[in-house]
Amino acid sequence: MSDLRAAVAQLYNTYPFPPDPLSDAPPPGYNWRWSWTAAHSFCTGRAPDRDDIRILDAGCGTGNTTDYLVHLNPQAQVTAIDLSEGALAVARERCRRSGATRVEFRQMFLEEAATQLPGEFDLINSVGVLHHLPDPIVGIQSLAQKLAPGGLMHIFVYGALGRWEIQRMQEAIALLQGEQRANYRDGVTLGRELFATLPPDNPLVQREQERWAAENQRDECFADMYVHPCEMDYTIPTLFELIDASGLEFVGFSNPQFWQLERLLGNSPQLMARAKGLGERDRYQLIESLDPKAVTHYEFFLARPPLQRWDWSEDEQLLGAIARLHPCLHGWPSHSLFNHDYELVQLSDPEFATLSACDGVRTVEAIVTQTGVDLATIRHLWQRRLIILATP
Repeated sequence: MSDLRAAVAQLYNTYPFPPDPLSDAPPPGYNWRWSWTAAHSFCTGRAPDRDDIRILDAGCGTGNTTDYLVHLNPQAQVTAIDLSEGALAVARERCRRSGATRVEFRQMFLEEAATQLPGEFDLINSVGVLHHLPDPIVGIQSLAQKLAPGGLMHIFVYGALGRWEIQRMQEAIALLQGEQRANYRDGVTLGRELFATLPPDNPLVQREQERWAAENQRDECFADMYVHPCEMDYTIPTLFELIDASGLEFVGFSNPQFWQLERLLGNSPQLMARAKGLGERDRYQLIESLDPKAVTHYEFFLARPPLQRWDWSEDEQLLGAIARLHPCLHGWPSHSLFNHDYELVQLSDPEFATLSACDGVRTVEAIVTQTGVDLATIRHLWQRRLIILATP
């Protein structure tokens, strides 16, 4: 075990993370990125051919994501790995209490996945882990070797520009701790005293109050943010260096609305014309440069080819599709409900009637005949991810 990996394990044995409370019920709410059906539809445009898949939760911590992965994918077998014995103990208890039984936990380093885990996985989830490895490229390459053809990988890593103030506080705490840096409880105490002592108009204090203070009331969160012994933060250029090293295909960011040029430059046709002449990665870098404070992290999907896309632009193809409700809607049936991103959606009467007919059995042609809506309405509901389309 390297010194850095030992230090990371010690941190999470001291402060198991995330500190979400345990429950005797399935986890509340949802994250569509952890639903195989929703993620596959997002990445390819259609529902997957099968649901009896293998999922790897790579760096599961205290099992928050694992719990969701099991409950959101009722036919999947889940393997969850982590380096922290303390975090895994919480994860096992969390899943036992919630009834998440289709999961195997293993204590191991993420970098060992390629050699220590048998078989391949259809979905690999790694949230908040790669940026804490001594060598993230070794980690992502290890995971990539376990991804099945046509499989998806969901990744979350930190963004450097939106965490500038966090980096400065990390440096300050480390300087004041000196040789005591491995004492994480001392680091938390010292960091809290720093925030309490600095002037209210200090930019580090202001950013903490406006963005992070609510979650950092818990020492586990404060420690993970400010006294972590190993962290790599990314910008668009270095992020794509990591992605390219994986050998996988970049499918897209899972918050695509943020990465739209129109959000920032839409009021200037001249600027939009110039920006659209840039390559995809340069456009992402432009958006990051113009809105740096918002980029605290990146969430994205990678895939191992072949990964066929469906845009349902051909009427004949769309008419033969099977339609069903998106699995991550909250408040249905109602004209007013929350979508996959927990945004409020108001449905018109024709849209409500259409969703009511999307039972996963009827074709789009049958639904159109029943409700009288046109194909433009069907496509609009699909584009808004209120329905999922499947090939017969």
